[in-house]
Amino acid sequence: MRKPLLGALLAVLLLGAGAAPATATGLDAVAPAKTSPTAPSGTRAGVTAPGGTDVAVKAVSYAGTVALSNCSGSVVRTPGSQPNDFALVLSNGHCIESGFPAAGQVIVNQPSTRSFTLLNAAGTGVATLRASKIAYATMTDTDVSLYQLTSTYAQIQSRYAITALDLNTTRPVQGTAIKVVSGYWKRIYTCNVDGFAYQLKEGQWTWKDSVRYTSACNTIGGTSGSPVIDNTTGKVVAVNNTGNESGGRCTDNNPCEVDQNGNVTVRQGINYAQETYQIVPCVGTGTTINLSLPGCALPKP
Repeated sequence: MRKPLLGALLAVLLLGAGAAPATATGLDAVAPAKTSPTAPSGTRAGVTAPGGTDVAVKAVSYAGTVALSNCSGSVVRTPGSQPNDFALVLSNGHCIESGFPAAGQVIVNQPSTRSFTLLNAAGTGVATLRASKIAYATMTDTDVSLYQLTSTYAQIQSRYAITALDLNTTRPVQGTAIKVVSGYWKRIYTCNVDGFAYQLKEGQWTWKDSVRYTSACNTIGGTSGSPVIDNTTGKVVAVNNTGNESGGRCTDNNPCEVDQNGNVTVRQGINYAQETYQIVPCVGTGTTINLSLPGCALPKP
């Protein structure tokens, strides 16, 4: 997670005056390498699973992702979401406009008028969506924010022909083929779930059971909040949030892994995400966040 001023200056200096600078905290926008961004994935015939069985692979694109002023995100729904429910946007807790929530802080139902650029499959912005509130945000145990929009799922579908991404209801598994889809940079990273960090510590924050990527997902500033999508199901299994930049030990921008015995491991250049299946039991009728629902284990205020 980078400081805002540095990210903004780098974006302006490296991309030029026409670039949209990053302005807020988080894995904030720094210029990508001067290579062509990864194109949206097309339809694939499938991959071969152990034993020679073909497994269908969902086409992963930018459809349903959003660009924030400083981060990435996605329009998401749960299995219980209804067409006339106000839609939810998923991003990181460290991407909210009021700055990093402190360790232990949980935000619920905070008014917001934040705007989001909705992307289609090709990565073209097709609409500006607006929030009515931050339904939920925290950097405790996880790093997540959920904005409730003024538009319903049905309105987004009928006006822009874009369907919200589904949140998976179960924990991801090691070895899963994934894509990290950044609406900010219009860039897709492809890798696998390398494993899990029992605890991931960065500065004052501690996150639990974090997803660790294989090295191919070398995400950069501005990709914070990107949905992590299972290639096979097309469902969101995590939200991208941080990486160890310079080999530091448990400091800002340099998270470390801590196991059950307190042993610390530093993996320079490796990036991480926070699981999202635990959000599903906490979303009640009308996409309201109800932390008292059975099975809801998100941190409470």
